[in-house]
Amino acid sequence: MVTISIRGISADLGRRAVLTGLSATLRPGTLTGIIGPNGAGKSTLVRALLGLVPTLRGLIEIDGRDLKTLSQRDLARTIAYLPQGQTLHWPLSVERLVALGRLPHLGPMSRVSREDREAVLEAMARADVAHLASRIATELSGGERARVMLARALAVGAQGLVVDEPLASLDPGHQIDVMELLAREARSGALVVAVLHDLTMAARYCDRLLLIERGMLVAEGTPAQVLTAERLRTVYGVTGHIDIGGAAPVVVPTGRWREPQAEAE
Repeated sequence: MVTISIRGISADLGRRAVLTGLSATLRPGTLTGIIGPNGAGKSTLVRALLGLVPTLRGLIEIDGRDLKTLSQRDLARTIAYLPQGQTLHWPLSVERLVALGRLPHLGPMSRVSREDREAVLEAMARADVAHLASRIATELSGGERARVMLARALAVGAQGLVVDEPLASLDPGHQIDVMELLAREARSGALVVAVLHDLTMAARYCDRLLLIERGMLVAEGTPAQVLTAERLRTVYGVTGHIDIGGAAPVVVPTGRWREPQAEAE
């Protein structure tokens, strides 16, 4: 199983500081949600974990090994990544698209093996898209496409899975399908990290949350520890209805928070 240790990392995009002194540990068997307002640095953080954004300071370790010492091929076999806003341009069948997840295991001239084919079939079954195997991926609905892209990531056979905004543009039913899939992967022992905007989904399905504001980690812990009325006010600038103690946690923003006006004398 894979563990990611983040120790005091900082990163800039252009001349703007995006991450500042951020530290956390991401553990296997856990669905970790990364939350925060727009522009907080969430996507930059997950890209830094994969060596796609250079860090200026600090250290990222994958199972005790410095990220910078790992080849992209080794890293791709260890952590599967599904970026946000995936667009399909080529009319591939679902099965062929999912099979692209096996690329980190293939050499320049190697052929797809029996093991590769079995991994593809298993990934499609886990993502509940096996019945779509012969369909053309560009003709699928948004919810079907989201599960197919997750199947491609699962086909890697990696011990870690990082997904960036997997719920974007999905209706509530398909959002539930995706979150249940991610939760199942975590329960199977994988390390699963998801960038999320929907706080109710984060509260309901995540084991732990990292709350980021202006590139800094301002809270870490269980959803009940992180999602408080005070943090909704100070980080998101909203008031909200929070009920995390029940079987179906709910976090619903109800309005913009306004500083109370002092009473006139």
